[in-house]
Amino acid sequence: MTSRRVVVALGGNAMTGPDGSATPVAQREAIAVAARHVAEVVATGAHVVLTHGNGPQVGNLLVKNELAAHEVPPVPLDWNVAQTQATIGFTLADELDAALAARGLPQRTAALVTRTLVDPADPGFASPAKPVGRYLPAEQAARFVALGQTWEDRGPRGWRRVVASPEPRSVVDTPAIAALAGAGFVVVCAGGGGVPVVDDGADGAALRGVEAVVDKDLTAALLARELVADTLVIATDVASVMVGFGTPSARPLRRVTADELRGHAAAGQFARGSMGPKVEAALRFVDGHPGGRAVITCLESISDAVRGDDVGTVITAS
Repeated sequence: MTSRRVVVALGGNAMTGPDGSATPVAQREAIAVAARHVAEVVATGAHVVLTHGNGPQVGNLLVKNELAAHEVPPVPLDWNVAQTQATIGFTLADELDAALAARGLPQRTAALVTRTLVDPADPGFASPAKPVGRYLPAEQAARFVALGQTWEDRGPRGWRRVVASPEPRSVVDTPAIAALAGAGFVVVCAGGGGVPVVDDGADGAALRGVEAVVDKDLTAALLARELVADTLVIATDVASVMVGFGTPSARPLRRVTADELRGHAAAGQFARGSMGPKVEAALRFVDGHPGGRAVITCLESISDAVRGDDVGTVITAS
């Protein structure tokens, strides 16, 4: 049995139904499945800190904002992130507590609404690039473009809104996360990359939320470094990272060094809106913590990844 600290970053597929449905029933069913896999990780003896995506949920809230704007004031992105963190957090806590109890494990879950510090001068504010919410046909997306939003044509799946995505500088609530983890809780935190805040003071005493969304995988990597985690596991909907994706020469990457993976990234092997951020997060974690390892794999394999089995794509410093 291991006593290592592990940060597990759940992808958006763990929060919605197989068809992408984000109804409350579909979300709870998907989260229940994810919770059973996380409980398997806890059963290995690892101290687990859990992060998660919230893209579809934030997207739904943004649509509600627009539809109800004539009745109630719309709320900004940071409020949307906080609301979805709380909703997903308590649902994950309920389902994970049940999964842990079913295995006879004593650990229980604590969910924490988490803030992430960003720089108000970050160039991401001037160039919205982070996709949020659902895909829409061009004619429906045009209605929101007319309201001042930025949307991009994403090919056969349709159009998707993009918003500002500044770099995460630090996770404000890391001390609280560490305290809860040290007390034996499985901590659900930093959902959707954390609520983006800037510091109007000089010592973190004047924080305020800003209109943005922080990349969830980059925040997970930052949090894993700040917690000095041994392993970062990024759970997605594929078994491993692929090079040559969509071509006859496609092949999975198994064990790679950071330099090797960085070379593939520089060659344009990973799409910006899908595998690219996960690869970048893995690289940042091992670069900032040379003794650590990052694994990108499917949800079903996360406990094997923590045990050190040969699954997914394993990234090390050398």
